[in-house]
Amino acid sequence: MNHPRIIQGGMGAGVSDWRLAGAVSRQGAMGVVSGTALDTILARRLQQGDPGGYMRHGIDAFPDKAVASRVLDRYFRSEGTPDTHRFKPTPMGTLVETTGSEGTLSAELQELLVLANFVEIFLAKEGHSGVVGINYLEKIQLPNPASIYGAMLAGVDYVLMGAGIPLEIPGLLDRYARGESGSITLTVADVPREESIKLVFDPATVLASPPAVLKRPAFLAIVSSNVLAKTMVTRASGTVDGIIVEDHTAGGHNAPPRGTLVLSEEGEPLFGTKDEVDAARMSELNIPFWLAGSRSDAGAVEISRRTGAQGVQVGTLFAFCRESAFLPELKRRFLHLVEAGRMRIFTHPEASPTGYPIKIARLEGTVGDDEEFARRPRVCNVGLLRHIYRKGENVGEKNGTASVRLGYRCPAEPIEAYVRKGGAEAEALNARCLCNSLLAAVGLAMEYAGGYLEKPLLVPGEYLESLRELIRKVGLDYTAADVIRFLGVAETDPA
Repeated sequence: MNHPRIIQGGMGAGVSDWRLAGAVSRQGAMGVVSGTALDTILARRLQQGDPGGYMRHGIDAFPDKAVASRVLDRYFRSEGTPDTHRFKPTPMGTLVETTGSEGTLSAELQELLVLANFVEIFLAKEGHSGVVGINYLEKIQLPNPASIYGAMLAGVDYVLMGAGIPLEIPGLLDRYARGESGSITLTVADVPREESIKLVFDPATVLASPPAVLKRPAFLAIVSSNVLAKTMVTRASGTVDGIIVEDHTAGGHNAPPRGTLVLSEEGEPLFGTKDEVDAARMSELNIPFWLAGSRSDAGAVEISRRTGAQGVQVGTLFAFCRESAFLPELKRRFLHLVEAGRMRIFTHPEASPTGYPIKIARLEGTVGDDEEFARRPRVCNVGLLRHIYRKGENVGEKNGTASVRLGYRCPAEPIEAYVRKGGAEAEALNARCLCNSLLAAVGLAMEYAGGYLEKPLLVPGEYLESLRELIRKVGLDYTAADVIRFLGVAETDPA
């Protein structure tokens, strides 16, 4: 397979949407859609009136018109505007148990997930022949099976997944490609592996006539070390087509440092030699790999290729280009601070409900600012990063079999509620609601009855010198094509 040399990172919730992914793909690189919260994003765009009609255009291409009609009836508001922020809630991911060891999501949520992922990939791929990928997080398990199916239904070329060890996903892609149902094993606190609970997705529960076969996308695992790369290659349930190795300078979530956690005087995790990637050892796996994290200087692609890599994954440069979905005002303020050398990216060990360190931009008016975070009322109404835990057992009325009762808790919800559900108070004190703050960064903030409007959060990589150099060369309003030229690769338009 002829893989691209540049992969655009899948960023935030909606930052790397169909517009950015399509713009990158038209340049011959791999455009990547962020698969995070696409159900909520579609529903909120529809409630804002769907400016330009793009969502409805994608929905019109969906193969099951009954599903498309139901979603439009639930969420589309013709009177909506980009200033609409009182949104109808979407269903939170909650397992509907069917047996003691298997469960599914509600039919309404499965429909929305499949349709939303289909629409985003359909729009990203429309009008050109370039390759498009979609990025998911292993930590956000409940939406993944239905979401992946929706992306495959639209012909996605690559599926990328990090934030965990996604051993089951390659096999899931194989089953979907054969027209079969699939499942993943859920991570449930206090449930041993031998009593594991499966989340099942059957295409026939959403589509009246599911395709007998689908194109199987290439699978790229995103890992932080040589050890995890080898684990994916040797233990995954199906073929791993490539590895993206991110170091701890990359944006978004980072893997925790290996060994005992030690913090700097400023409170950031200290990473050491055990956390460094050995490109020579990666080459020994005989699988294409890309390097990520501080790999965005001019000429970075060819430098990486000399180590044996296929190329690089770049996020932050693309995140602030003209085609990304960040609010223009956020882009402008961030880039001005970068240009002046005054932007600080902090690796926060406790800000993410996942428990992983996360990069946050210390930008006034965002929840990266501690004072703004303290002002936010704590609420959990999207629920992507809730932890599943065992509450007890139910005995079935009809067959007498026992099934595990599940609960859901998030460190970013009200602290008293989290502690009441068995969570530790220390885990909750500094936890930001990433679901709401990342949606706010792309103009989809929720406004509450009391008048509070959710504030955004930016999670870029810590290495900003290449961005500063790009600004010097091109200016503050630059395009995805400018980024690719800056990286030193003259790609051709595949249209």
